[in-house]
Amino acid sequence: MLTAGLVCAIGLLPWLSHTDPALTVLRARSAERAPTPGTLHAIRDRLGLDEGPWTLLVRWLDGLLHGDAGRSWVSDTEVLPAVIQSLGASLLLMAGAVLVAVPTAGAVCARTLGLGSRRRLGGRRPGGSGSAVLASLPEFLVATVLASVVGVQLGWLPALGWYGPQWMVLPALALGLPAGAVLGRMLDDLLPAAFAEPWASAAAARGTPPASIARQALRRCVPGLLPNLGLFVVGLTGGSVAVEQIFDIPGLGRLNLRAALAQDIPVLQTGTLVLLALAALTAGLTRCGMRWLIGPALRDGALHSLHRPAPPAPRAVPLLYGLLLTAVITLGLSRAPLTLDTAARLQAPSASHPFGTDALGRDVLARVAHGALTTLGTALAVSAAALLTGVLLGLLPRLSGPLVDTVNAVPPVLVALLVTGVAGSGPSTPALAAAAVAWAPLAAHTSALLRQERATLHLTATRALGAGPWYLLRHELLPAVLPPVVRHALLRLPGVALSLAALGFLGLGAQPPSPEWGRLLAENQPYVERAPWAVLAPATALALLGALAVTAAGGVRLPRGRRAKPTAGIRPAVHEPAQQPLLADSP
Repeated sequence: MLTAGLVCAIGLLPWLSHTDPALTVLRARSAERAPTPGTLHAIRDRLGLDEGPWTLLVRWLDGLLHGDAGRSWVSDTEVLPAVIQSLGASLLLMAGAVLVAVPTAGAVCARTLGLGSRRRLGGRRPGGSGSAVLASLPEFLVATVLASVVGVQLGWLPALGWYGPQWMVLPALALGLPAGAVLGRMLDDLLPAAFAEPWASAAAARGTPPASIARQALRRCVPGLLPNLGLFVVGLTGGSVAVEQIFDIPGLGRLNLRAALAQDIPVLQTGTLVLLALAALTAGLTRCGMRWLIGPALRDGALHSLHRPAPPAPRAVPLLYGLLLTAVITLGLSRAPLTLDTAARLQAPSASHPFGTDALGRDVLARVAHGALTTLGTALAVSAAALLTGVLLGLLPRLSGPLVDTVNAVPPVLVALLVTGVAGSGPSTPALAAAAVAWAPLAAHTSALLRQERATLHLTATRALGAGPWYLLRHELLPAVLPPVVRHALLRLPGVALSLAALGFLGLGAQPPSPEWGRLLAENQPYVERAPWAVLAPATALALLGALAVTAAGGVRLPRGRRAKPTAGIRPAVHEPAQQPLLADSP
C-alpha cells in the first residue's frame, strides 16, 4: 500500500509542482533550445503527457509486469538497464562503506570492550567527544578533503571516476567513517549494561578469557542496533548523492537525483521502486538476524534489561564546547555578514578577519555567527519533532515498521520535491522535508529497544503481579527506552542542520545570501584548495555542535523516582537477576 502510494505520488510529481513537464524535459535535454510552442507540443505528443498522469502510470506498470520499465524522457534510452547498472555501482560502494563502518564502530567502543571484559568498567561514562566530532562531520566535506588531499595533492589514490577497486577506497571512507562513528556511539551506549549482566559475572568467575566475554557482550547488544544498521545500508545505497557527485560515481543515488530534478518520471519511479525492494529485503534480514542472535530469549521472556541508571556526566567537557560555540557566535554577531569587498576575496585569517573571507570578500566569522541563529533554531525544532514522532511511532512497531522501511528508501531530495509540490516552496519547505525523514532512525531504535525490554524477566514478573499496560509503559518501558533514543537524537542534530541547508542549496529552501552553515560549506567547497578556512570554519562549528550535543546528553536518563501505587495491591517489580547465561552459546 505504501509503495503503491509513493509510486503514484512520483507519477504525479510534474503536475504537483505546477510546472509544464514538457518544459522541464526540454531544459534537461538542451538548456539552450528555445521553448517554442511547437517544440513543447512535440515533446508532449511523443511522451503522451496530454493523456494525463494516471494513463502514464498504468502504462508504466503494465510494462513493468513484462520486464519493461519504459524509456527515459530525457535520454530516450531503456530505463531498466541504466537502473540495474547504477544499482550495481551503489551496492559496491555500499559494501565498501560497510567494510569501513564496522571497524570504525569497533574502534569507537574498543576501550569499553576492553575494560568491561576485564570487569574494570566501573562507573565510566562510555564514549568520547572525538567520535562525536567524527559522527557530525558531513559526508560531502569528508569526501572533498579526501579527494583534494589524498587524491589530488598526494596522488595516493584516484579521486575521480569508477573503474576498479582503487577508485572505491576514498568514497567508501567518506561514507563509512561518519556512519561507523554513529553506530559505534550507539553500541558504546549499551555495552556497560551488557557487561553488568549475571552471565558476564559468572563467566569472569570461571576464568573465561576476556575476549570471549567481549564477543558475547557484542552479540547481546548488536540486536538492538540491527534495525539502524539496516537503515544505514539502504541509506548508503540511495542517499549517498553528494559523495557520488564529488567522485563522479554512476550510482543509483545520483541517477535518482538527476531524474528528480529533470522530472524524468520513468527513471525516478524505477529507481525508487528498486530502493523500496532493497529496503524490504534488508528489513527482513535484520529481523531474522535479531532472532538468530538472541535465540528463544525474546519468546520466553528471559532477557535482562540493558537499562542502567547512568552515572552523572562530567560537566566540564560540554561546558567547554558550549563556551567555544557561544564565543564564536558572540564575536561574529557584531560584524556584517552581507558586506561585499571584492578586493579582499579569499583572504587568509587575520586580525581584521579572524576566520578569513569567502569568494565575495564577506567575513566568514560574521556569516557563521549570523547563520547559527537560523541553523540551530530550525535544527532543534526539527530534531524535537523527529524525536517525538519517532518515539510515538516506535511504541507501535507494527504500524511504524513498514513506514520506516518506506521512508528510509526514499532519497531526501525526492521527499523535498514532493513536499514542495504539495506545500509550495518557502522557508518552511526544508524543515518539513527534513522532519518527514528524520524520525525513521529514532523509531527503528525505539522499536528494537522496546522489543528487548518487553522480554525481560522483571517485566514478566511485574506483569504477572497484575500490572497493567499503562503502569508498565510509564514505570518500566519508557525509563529504559527514552534515554538512549534521546542521546541518539542529539547525535543526529548536526546532520539535521546540514540537511536543511543542503536542501536550500538545491533551490528548495533558503536562498543566497542566507548564511546557513550548510550553505556556507556548499558555497565555499569549490575553493577548498585555495581557501580551506572558508570551509573549515562552518565545518568546525558543526563539529562543535555535535560534540556539545553528545557530551551534554551523556547523562540523559529518566529518574525512576517514586512510583505510583499500582492498582489491586500490585507492588513495584523487584529486579532479581537470573543466574543462567543469557544466550544459548554464552560462556
